[in-house]
Amino acid sequence: MVWKRWVLAVSVGLVGCAVNPATGSRQLSLISESREIEMGREADPQIVASMGVVENRALNSYVEALGKGLAAGSERPALPWSFRVVDDPVVNAFALPGGYIYVTRGILAHLESEAELAGVLGHEIGHVTARHSVNQMSRQQIQQVALGVGSILSEDVRGVSGLLQGGLQLVNLRYSRGDESQSDELGFRYMTAAGYDAAGLVGVFQTLAAVSGGEGDRAPQWSLTHPYPENRETHIQELLAAAPTRGERVGSEAYMSAIDGIVYGADPREGFFQDRRFVHPDLEFQMDFPAGWKGVNQKAMVGAVSPREDALVALTVPDGVSNPRAGLDAFLGGEGIEAGRVREGSRGGLSWARAVFVATTDNGELNGEVAFWSHGGTVFRILGYTAADHWSEYDDGIADALGSFA
Repeated sequence: MVWKRWVLAVSVGLVGCAVNPATGSRQLSLISESREIEMGREADPQIVASMGVVENRALNSYVEALGKGLAAGSERPALPWSFRVVDDPVVNAFALPGGYIYVTRGILAHLESEAELAGVLGHEIGHVTARHSVNQMSRQQIQQVALGVGSILSEDVRGVSGLLQGGLQLVNLRYSRGDESQSDELGFRYMTAAGYDAAGLVGVFQTLAAVSGGEGDRAPQWSLTHPYPENRETHIQELLAAAPTRGERVGSEAYMSAIDGIVYGADPREGFFQDRRFVHPDLEFQMDFPAGWKGVNQKAMVGAVSPREDALVALTVPDGVSNPRAGLDAFLGGEGIEAGRVREGSRGGLSWARAVFVATTDNGELNGEVAFWSHGGTVFRILGYTAADHWSEYDDGIADALGSFA
């Protein structure tokens, strides 16, 4: 362990103590720019597969042109900047390392001008130019080596977490309150330099405050990683008052024209939850998830996570599966999978095959059950699992969920 710490210290000196041109601050990073770009490039297809891109070429081109114009005026214009509109009703925007930025159709439906969109994109560009995500990852690496641990996750959920998140872990990195405020300031800088009225950021924060509800149901600000929208609005007002110049571009009409026809809210054609039941009208199926679990509906998966986030049930459509038994055999033949009793049958004209299993992973054993159902010419896979020592707590609920497909 002493040797590891010495290597880490040398690596820190060689790789990362430098002044970031965007922030003017010295930063420690164990991740090179080329690796940063590679991480974003590798994760981008997973984001697209999970969330989907809005099928509106004109809208995506509009957002990309605006974003690249802002990025060209940043301190890192040579990054392979990419801007996408993802098919998610949630009001959100996020960035991956290396210049991969995403806005949801949910946030676009709530904004009112190009200036507001420029504020959102400028903020996310700021996270990239300030290298917030890679700096956080570097801090985690240092902590892990210094403490002699391989993961910041508990033993109970490491295996589940790895299967749940995969490459999407980059999206779930939490920024500090300081990072968020710094990105607000950088976004203010970039949109002003591009000629946009930075008061658009004020409109963004007013929108965020409106959609997040009143303060009564929120934790105090000091306990959050993201400052309240109201307090961020106050900070931008202070920057506006102190700014020597102010952009004039607002672009309300152009913006409204660009988002014309965008779907507002959840698209029922993609399926929806009714309490614990998930219904997909287009594909004509439904199933029940365990009571009290949190449902998630994405392009490539619908699922639910237990209240403690230590168990999962997920429905997907695997590629190249001709029938339920073939799908089950292929799954049980996977590396590290030990199969239990296999059962087959049919109900209501739908054939199925299912089995319990134990999966051996680098982080311990997982127990689970998997079922394949054939419906309408498509084979669906429903997979439920948790850490081995929690299986007795969840096995009945998972079994009921797998058998509820209809």
